[in-house]
Formats: sequence, C-alpha cells, structure tokens
Amino acid sequence: MALQVAGGAGCCGCLPLLGQRRTAAFRPPRAVASEGAAVEDGSKVMLGGSGVAVTKLGIGAWSWGDTTYWNDFEWDDRKLKDAKGAFEASLDSGITFFDTAEVYGAGVSGAINSESLLGRFIKERKEKEGVEVAIATKFAALPWRFGRGSVISALKGSLSRLGVSSVESYQLHWPGIWGNEGYLDGLADAYEQGLVKSVGVSNYSEKRLRDAHERLKKRGVPLASNQVNYSLIYRNPEENGVKAACDELGITLIAYSPIAQGALTGKYTPANPPTGPRGRIYTSDFLSKLQPLINKIREIGGSYDKTPTQVVLNWLICQGNVVPIPGAKNAEQAREFAGALGWLLTEQEVEELRSMAREVKPVMGFPVEKL
Repeated sequence: MALQVAGGAGCCGCLPLLGQRRTAAFRPPRAVASEGAAVEDGSKVMLGGSGVAVTKLGIGAWSWGDTTYWNDFEWDDRKLKDAKGAFEASLDSGITFFDTAEVYGAGVSGAINSESLLGRFIKERKEKEGVEVAIATKFAALPWRFGRGSVISALKGSLSRLGVSSVESYQLHWPGIWGNEGYLDGLADAYEQGLVKSVGVSNYSEKRLRDAHERLKKRGVPLASNQVNYSLIYRNPEENGVKAACDELGITLIAYSPIAQGALTGKYTPANPPTGPRGRIYTSDFLSKLQPLINKIREIGGSYDKTPTQVVLNWLICQGNVVPIPGAKNAEQAREFAGALGWLLTEQEVEELRSMAREVKPVMGFPVEKL
C-alpha cells in the first residue's frame, strides 16, 4: 500500500480526492508484454522483466506499527501479536510477498515500524524453519532528499531495519518534488550494487512511468513495477493510461488499497461505517450507494463459496498483470486473502461487476498520480 495524503489508510496526513468519472469502457488487453513471465507452476508471477518471482497476491504491511491512521492511533502487545499472526498465516497459506516502506509505522527513525517488525518476524520464522520471503520496500521522496546518493543512504537504513542484505524490490514511494532523475539513477545504482533485485515506482502517472522506464532502460535496468491505488471502485489506472502502459512495457501493476480499505468487504454498512479517518471517506451516504454492488459481489461469491473480499481481490487478478497487496492486520484476514487465489471469475462476471461499479463515484486517490 502506498502513502496517502489525507484520510487514507496509514498516512502522513491524507486528503481524499474525488476521481473523475469516465464514460469510456475499459477493455483488458488480450495479451500483455509481461504475460510470458508467469512462473511454471502458476503459483507465482515475475515482477515485470526483472526475473524476481512473487506470489500472485502479496500482503501490505502498512498498518504494522502504525499509530497515525490504523490501529486507533495506538500500538500495543495485542496488536503486535495480531500482526505477527498475519505474517505467519500468510506464509502458512502460501503467500510469501510482503510490501512495506520506511515511512510505515512509527516513522523513519522509530524503533517500532513496519520494516522493523517485518524483519523481526522473518528472523523468528527462520529460526524455526527455512523460509523464502520476497520483500518490497520503498524510498520516501522527502523534500530534503537530493540526488542518487539519498536513495542508497535510505535503502541501507531500510536494509538495516529489515535485517537483510538485499530486498527483492525497491520502489520510489511517490514522485519527487525536485525532479526524479537523480532518484531513478539511485535505483539503478542500488540494482547494480546488488542491494536490490528489482526496482519500481509508485503513484506514477503514465508519462512519469514511461519517462522512468526509458531512463532506467538506458542503464540496462528493467523497471519492474508501478504500485498504484486500484480496486473495483477506484479504476483510475484503467482510465488514465497507467494500466495500458504497464501492459505495453511489461511492468507489473501492484495494486494497493485493493479492497478500498475495507469498504468492499461487506463489513461496513450505512449504519456501521468505519471509525477513524476512514469514516470521513467511506461515509454512511457513500456506503448506501455502494450497497447494490456489495449485494452483487455477495451473490457472485456465493456461487464459488467465496467471501466478498475474495471476489474483489480475484477481480483484480483477472485483469492480468496485476498483483494486489491487501493489508492484513491479523491471521484471519491473511487466511481470507489467500482464498482469492486458485480460481477465477468468468469474463461475464468481471464485466458485470465493472459495469455496476461505474455507478459508484470514486472517493479518493493519491494527488501526485495525476501529475
């Protein structure tokens, strides 16, 4: 999941943005440049052309250690136990791809943040048994960070907190204010130094994505991924050219907020909206308008013996070249997410859900994705 700027799920202050509705129908491409990158047994896919294999669904660790958006603004031993349970259940269910960031949790300098917790969980699991975990983390393009050297410096801090010598994916969390050429060069430096196995970006518009792809290509470094807000009720990547560009260039789209921060799970109703910052976004009025779609999701899920959460995650997987990363706060959620794998909605069901979702106006996005 990526940092947001105003009322979103785990942020540095978040501003909900109203997405613009488009009337043009989205049609998933029949083939994409990265389709040949599927792993032989079908359980994993490659991140773009990087050669890094990850499970078809990952786990977002945005909430782990967070006290600014999630966890009711507090972190305690029970929440720590739940987060570890989410990690363990993910591995037990076959999900080995975890996405974190230096700004998730207690902050870059905090002792209890998402990276530190993920590193601790991995170490404790490895003490019991050998385990293969794919880690993705992110560089925060903070205004006081300049040039390629800042990327390497930040990365080394992340590696220290994670307790590893390299990560499978290192991403620019959002476009930099002062230009991105130096940051992209820093990603390429990290790749060449063996500190990362693949590089990516996040919240990049089509133009920024193409520019980043071209600059890295000149260094012989594949741009593996673009992590953006994407769900059944936030389909801007389909409408703004990002999804099509990812497919064309062989860049994996990693979907954060794939269940719309819980709004698509069916857990919340007009009489029972979410608490905290999410309650300002997913209001009772919005949830009322969402109910017909939720009812259809439940109906379709019933024919597969699947929950609404599993249906909407599977809907994203059906788009092709998309790896959703829902955030798991406990073992129960992680196990439910795993149930989105191993089956597929029909094309008719995919389009029926998209058609109904067009009646729901998107409620939020990340501002820089429009740049």
